Amino acid sequence: MTLQWTAVAFFLYGEIAVNLILCIPFISAQRWRLVFSWRIWNWLSPYWNKCFFTMIMVLIVLFLDAVREVQKYSGPEPMQDAKVNPNLYDHVHMKLFRAQRNLYISGFSLFLWLVMRRVVTLLNQVAVTFENSAGLQAQMDSAVKAAEQHQQDNLRLRQALLDDEKSMSAKNQQLKLEVEKLTGQLKAAEEAVRRCHAEVEAMKRQAEGLAQEYDRLLREHHQLQNLQSPEDKKDQ
Repeated sequence: MTLQWTAVAFFLYGEIAVNLILCIPFISAQRWRLVFSWRIWNWLSPYWNKCFFTMIMVLIVLFLDAVREVQKYSGPEPMQDAKVNPNLYDHVHMKLFRAQRNLYISGFSLFLWLVMRRVVTLLNQVAVTFENSAGLQAQMDSAVKAAEQHQQDNLRLRQALLDDEKSMSAKNQQLKLEVEKLTGQLKAAEEAVRRCHAEVEAMKRQAEGLAQEYDRLLREHHQLQNLQSPEDKKDQ
């Protein structure tokens, strides 16, 4: 195996190891997000996209080269030459085996490189989703508590309104009784006033009758005095 394909093979082994580690079930997405938020990844983030696309281009080139080699050694001409020369037959099959091996290595490396990028992206998205869901859950819990508090406040206000209505109805009933009592007293007072007015009118009429009688008696008294005065003069 040449140096370049040895490097690709080790790169494939590293990809397999990294993907297996990323797929470990007991490591949550939040922990991976903490790992991805280390300072070293922030420092490497400007170069990550360049490195990613560079590795894709390199693996595509190697994959196409392996496809070319496979087509080269699986064609009809090398096989015809191999049938003529038995030693060449083993050599062609060895070349074909190496080309197929390189094809699988480069193909799986390219595939796992894309899978690893997607897994990392999904882990970040899942972690963000969990954080948002936790925030939404906290907001929902606070909203539920606020709704329960408002409901309790509404119940207390309703109970207070019912108590106020009861007290107001009792006060209104008491006021009605007092109004009825005052109305009765007012009627009694009006009746007493009418009686007083009637008595006053009767006393006025009686006083006028007495005054008229007094005037009549006074006139009679004057008349009697006038009648007695000539007789007294005669007697003298």
